[in-house]
Amino acid sequence: MSTNPEPRNIVLVHGGFVDGSGWQWVYDILTQDGYKVSVVQNPTLSLAGDVAAVRLVLDALDGPAVLVGHSYGGAVISEAGTHPKVAALAYIAAFAPDKGESVSTLIADPPPGAPVPPILPPRDGFLFLDREKFADAFAGDLPAEQAAFLADSQVPWGVDALSGAVAEPAWRVKPSWYLVATEDHMIPPAAQRAMSERTGSQVVEIAASHAVYLSRPAEVAALIRRAAEH
Repeated sequence: MSTNPEPRNIVLVHGGFVDGSGWQWVYDILTQDGYKVSVVQNPTLSLAGDVAAVRLVLDALDGPAVLVGHSYGGAVISEAGTHPKVAALAYIAAFAPDKGESVSTLIADPPPGAPVPPILPPRDGFLFLDREKFADAFAGDLPAEQAAFLADSQVPWGVDALSGAVAEPAWRVKPSWYLVATEDHMIPPAAQRAMSERTGSQVVEIAASHAVYLSRPAEVAALIRRAAEH
């Protein structure tokens, strides 16, 4: 049992192509549990800029926090998580780069037979997912109307964000938890398992799409709660 105070702060970091509003249901559950929850609206233009946005939120907290990242947000928390107020990390179907790695390097050599995310060629330095293939790739277990809304409200993802390399991965010095989405067509489940093993995370597997934070918010909140109670 840790002698450190149990974190009552939760900081949620979204990934690429979406914004922080997708955390609404996870936010609702955790705030009802008595946690103070902050949602970072990281701009996803560059890794350094997103890390700066997270650290602004962490700086303003009154105590220790669990730092949570979905998808590309995992790269952000891996770099920002060295902040002294971060007590634990929670990766939700997320990238967990090691020192010198970036999202670009992690996706460069996908496992044989793994689905290839339908990322369109860059436009003026930004990436989008093919709208017609968005639902299957990102949100296969959401209602069709909700998946269509996500496809039509995509946030441009900066190419520079993907190439930003992590300098000092926080998971090497902070305890971590990892949720593997076994029906993920964006980050192959095998890659998620490999990253979770490398980080030494406590792991939970859920049969869900990449949008697990939307389709299974209770299970995502439960994992975050476990990280807070460690």
